Amino acid sequence: MDCVLFQHLLLPHIFISSSSQRSHVVRFGLQRYRWPNFGCWAVGIPEIEPDNSFDDDNSLKGRENGWVLGGLDDWSSPAAVGTVDAEITPETVDFFVSDAKGDPDCPSEGFSSIDLALNVLRQGKFVIVVDDEGGQVEGNLVMAASLSTPAAVAFMVKHGSGVVSVGMKGEDLERLKLPLMSPENEDDSSAPPFTVTVDVKAGTFTGVSASDRARTLVALSSSNSKPDDFRRPGHVFPLKYRNGGVLRRAGHTEASVDLVILAGLRPVSVLSSVVDAEDGSMASLPSLRKLALEHSIPVVSITDLIRYRRKREKLVERTDFSRLPTPWGQFQVYCFRSKLDRTEHVALVKGNIGNGQDVLVRVHSECLTGDVFGSARCDCGNQLALALQLIEQAGRGVVVYLRGHEGRGIGLGHKLQAYNLQDQGHDTVEANLKLGFAADARDYGIGAQILRDIGVRTMRLMTNNPAKFTGLKGYGLAVVGRVPVLTPITDENRRYLETKRAKMGHVYRSDAQDPLAELLSPSVNYTDSPQEPQNNERH
Repeated sequence: MDCVLFQHLLLPHIFISSSSQRSHVVRFGLQRYRWPNFGCWAVGIPEIEPDNSFDDDNSLKGRENGWVLGGLDDWSSPAAVGTVDAEITPETVDFFVSDAKGDPDCPSEGFSSIDLALNVLRQGKFVIVVDDEGGQVEGNLVMAASLSTPAAVAFMVKHGSGVVSVGMKGEDLERLKLPLMSPENEDDSSAPPFTVTVDVKAGTFTGVSASDRARTLVALSSSNSKPDDFRRPGHVFPLKYRNGGVLRRAGHTEASVDLVILAGLRPVSVLSSVVDAEDGSMASLPSLRKLALEHSIPVVSITDLIRYRRKREKLVERTDFSRLPTPWGQFQVYCFRSKLDRTEHVALVKGNIGNGQDVLVRVHSECLTGDVFGSARCDCGNQLALALQLIEQAGRGVVVYLRGHEGRGIGLGHKLQAYNLQDQGHDTVEANLKLGFAADARDYGIGAQILRDIGVRTMRLMTNNPAKFTGLKGYGLAVVGRVPVLTPITDENRRYLETKRAKMGHVYRSDAQDPLAELLSPSVNYTDSPQEPQNNERH
């Protein structure tokens, strides 16, 4: 046997490996053990015949990403450990996707870039904003209220629902004394926060014509307008924008105001839902694209706008740090608070990050059941323990622990519902979809900003998940290598791991014969002394 698998009551299935002749210190609880080095990386049973646990179309027929090795007869027993292929396989080359695909500035396929939309808005033209490229689509014609014209309003009325709305910030609504129609629904994100309707008095007749409504739109956008300048009710429908925009609520009102703000214009937008010309239903995505093509209108997605803003705005603040002794060694622990929802995230830092180059990094999604209670349904707890062990051995690295990622972003309660569905025969992806969620609803932008704040610039990312690699790009970070995080396969998690490989593209092969050896640098003196990480950017 070329490697060893350790067993411990609190930290089951922790193993280490290296091809160097130095020994490694392994800490379990309060005990310290020194073991010679071993030369393997993956875990599982070599040359085992797969059983018939996967007889459906997503079984072990295809092993493009390095199939999950055979299950263990007894998950609590030590298992034999095999090695992985030393060569860089086509699968792991594909893991490192193109820069453009991971860049938040790169639009989703079939959509225009946010930068193009901003340039168009500055010219007083329309963009079409789409909220969901799957499921029920809603597309809105959007422009800056301050640049409204009768021709633009006429175009909206012709192709839209006839309702012309205005996205406005709360302070402007208060200044103009425009209260909500239904104040009791203000906190209901699904209810449109309409205020009382208005028409501007000066220069208008009935208020319903395109020219009258254009005058009202311009008046609402003016910082010099006063409450007495408007009649109530009227024919223009103001909507209250939620502070934080699409980063708080992914709605058309928030998207429209965010866009005009990013364009450098007054934070007042005009929007109208696009409807089908034949039956008056919401226009489909093909219909929206046809309209856009005919009139040279960019089509942008709210998802892309969210990514665009996340890249440019600092969304977390570092609050506190302290020394943290752990079973693996001593780390510095940092608390970061989200400016959006006040969620607190954690970063564990080992050694001196220095210039931020070639740092061993694990971005770990919170999993209460796996990380704290040792659930055998997943491999989360073992992955976290292994990541901390490898960073301790390397003497330098970071673990970012992202809260709010429970169940791949669906929350603890929904994850327990998904567990019940899995017990009924659904796999982990099917269970999330059946509950009405995406297969993976996590976003790693917060994690990327935490890494930037700590001082990381290039990293060796400990992950099997290509989406995590892609989600960290575009924030001034570069992934220069991947370190697989391979933990024991059990009867309880075997189907879960295989589903992640088959349906979510997880890669279970190493990019190097001995990844850890490349991470250990005996010539560098890393210490556990408390110190603030390098932070070359202050926003």
